[in-house]
Amino acid sequence: MDAVPGPQSTAPVRHVLFDADGVLQVVPGGWYVAMEPYLGDRAREFLHKTWKDELPTLAGEGDYLPMLATALLEYGVTAPVEDVYRDVWHRIELIEESFALIETLRHKGYGVHLGTNQEQHRGGHMRSALGYDAIFDTSCYSYDLGFAKPDPAFFTEAARRIGVDPGAILFIDDSIKNVEGARDAGMVAVHWDVDQGHDYLIDVLVEHGVAAC
Repeated sequence: MDAVPGPQSTAPVRHVLFDADGVLQVVPGGWYVAMEPYLGDRAREFLHKTWKDELPTLAGEGDYLPMLATALLEYGVTAPVEDVYRDVWHRIELIEESFALIETLRHKGYGVHLGTNQEQHRGGHMRSALGYDAIFDTSCYSYDLGFAKPDPAFFTEAARRIGVDPGAILFIDDSIKNVEGARDAGMVAVHWDVDQGHDYLIDVLVEHGVAAC
């Protein structure tokens, strides 16, 4: 995986901005498995369709649940949209090692922040039911910022809300496109997902001057 930073700032990194899915949390078994009880072998097809419908809502435009309800009816699913959404979109498992790393960074004086693409309903669940707002110094949800990754404007606004120059922030994401968007906005950014292991992530952070251990 690519872990080479973009243009370097002269300011030291004092803040770490974490993506959520694939970095802090996973859907146990994956999205397709979560959807299979409702759609069987059409789960993949359905999810890719509805994810396209979801894109504007990631930037705060529109409400995803009515779109999802319409798509479910088109596919012959009669279960209430609220039940399907709960069973699939709220199916989140936190990655304990990632949160342990966050605590280590906090104890060492770093700002720890969240930068994630979410529509309002899943984002709200993460804020309240999962308690993310109490964990992070600054929570940057795309639906709230009005921009979705990989748009560099997402990262520019995130840095504004954190209150520092983008070059003082190191961003971690499992999507190389998002990493490139962060670099275009002036952040240091690394491409990492949970399958690579936390020892590797710690090594990468240390290489960028972050005291992660």
